Amino acid sequence: MSGERLIYLPLGGAGEIGMNCYVYGYGKPDQERLIVVDLGVTFPDMDTTPGVDLILPDISWLVERRDRIEAVVITHAHEDHVGAVGHLYNKLGAPILARTFTANIARRKLDEHGIPKDVVQTVSPYPEMLDLGPFKMGFLPVSHSIPESAGLVIDSPAGRIVHTGDFKIDETPVVGDPFDRDLWAEVSKSGVKALVCDSTNVFSIAEGRSEASIAYEIEALMGEMKGMVVATTFASNIARLKTLAESASRAGRSVCLLGRAMRRMIEAALETGILTDFPKVVSPEDAKSIPRENLFLLVTGSQGERRAASAQLANGKYMGLTLKEGDTFLFSSKTIPGNERGVIRIMNQLSEKGVDVIDDHGGRYHVSGHANRPDLEEMHRIVNPQILVPMHGEHRHLREHAKIADSKGLQGVVAVNGMMIDLTGNEPRVAEYIETGRTYLDGSVKIGAMDGIVRDRIRMALNGHVLVTLIIDEDGSPLGEPWCEIMGLPEVGTSNAPLQDFLENDLGQFLMRASDKTLIDDATLEKELRTITRRTAQSEIGKKPEVTVIISRLA
Repeated sequence: MSGERLIYLPLGGAGEIGMNCYVYGYGKPDQERLIVVDLGVTFPDMDTTPGVDLILPDISWLVERRDRIEAVVITHAHEDHVGAVGHLYNKLGAPILARTFTANIARRKLDEHGIPKDVVQTVSPYPEMLDLGPFKMGFLPVSHSIPESAGLVIDSPAGRIVHTGDFKIDETPVVGDPFDRDLWAEVSKSGVKALVCDSTNVFSIAEGRSEASIAYEIEALMGEMKGMVVATTFASNIARLKTLAESASRAGRSVCLLGRAMRRMIEAALETGILTDFPKVVSPEDAKSIPRENLFLLVTGSQGERRAASAQLANGKYMGLTLKEGDTFLFSSKTIPGNERGVIRIMNQLSEKGVDVIDDHGGRYHVSGHANRPDLEEMHRIVNPQILVPMHGEHRHLREHAKIADSKGLQGVVAVNGMMIDLTGNEPRVAEYIETGRTYLDGSVKIGAMDGIVRDRIRMALNGHVLVTLIIDEDGSPLGEPWCEIMGLPEVGTSNAPLQDFLENDLGQFLMRASDKTLIDDATLEKELRTITRRTAQSEIGKKPEVTVIISRLA
């Protein structure tokens, strides 16, 4: 119909790795019916988001149009794709569609927030196609580092879109769907308007390796080690968990799972039939009585998370279990950029205990779940789209992926969060720019990234804090001198006098010479007290702290 358009709008995951949230729409401008693909989270760090628990996409644009959302479609059960469903579902209210394993994880997340599990609908893979307003949509099985991952085929009156989701071309994934070239070729043969494609490993030029390729190395390692063996990996990598546990079992070791996420994922895999023959596990209580040389711990915390099992074991003890000299700790995972400091801290703590630490710099014990450049180029050939839209990557990933597309004669477009792309015509064009951002889960409260709360927290951490308290009597005169409480600051400055005394002395002198006009105006008085406190601290300790002034007036 004339005047209608097909749009693609990333709200998270484009220009960053994590927090994936993509929107497809069809209809007249600002009347489009919408499909939301994925509601993921990303994780905070102490440098930029101290104290924050999770980072969610800002979905304000979607909330304003919630009556036009046909469905929320979840491609797979990684946290950066499904982690926000429980936190954001009530703002959207649309049905959630997913394959069996992903649906199981989504229901668990909704249950934690008291949301009925029946809002999640389990959908069979292609060729089943669902009618979603002007769209027909189906799940395309794909291999990735978690079971039942899916790409999407999305049909609209303006043409077919193929959304890869996270994928790799792996024909022997151990658990989950092998990549089916014939299926993807069949879906693509009638013509594809746009391929929206994973860009994570676009800079990795080597051929991708199958998950099955590391089983031999892991089994050999298990057989060689003498003390207790501990391994950590992503809890969602069911295939890796299976390989590690089976290798340990064949080496005569009892398997013990440590960490809530690890247990939850194994339970979900067993419930949905993804796993049917996982080795029998022992409880942490029973593990304490098993000889070390006969014990294998499979633990959470591969990314250095402070509260996970790996960090707890490195700190000393977890669930009554400890590590000591002669034990071995295997990181069967890649460290995500930004997490290096936490991982290295754990490695050094383990080393100090005499534990032998094995990481994966040589690639012997881990393979990526994302397509390397050769696999991306093969996907381009299979689908042969008119337009290639890179997603799931930092800006440099998206730009490099678009360059590859252009070199192969495809139209590549770099679309970052907030950039609405009109895919209706023969060439993609920017239709609008949408204001996007991040929402922080801070304790039990959601706050905006630009609200200033975390910024103030960082300032206090960097500069310290001084609380100044002043009482004004009924006549408008100071009742005694102001007093100060300092936090996060040296107690003694360059004058070798207590900083607190020095501050109180300077503030007292100011009050002695302050005019009546200043003393009756709280705003002026507060500003002056703050300025003097910062100036005095700067001269004494070389820092300007954050200052809170409390003025109490007696009636």
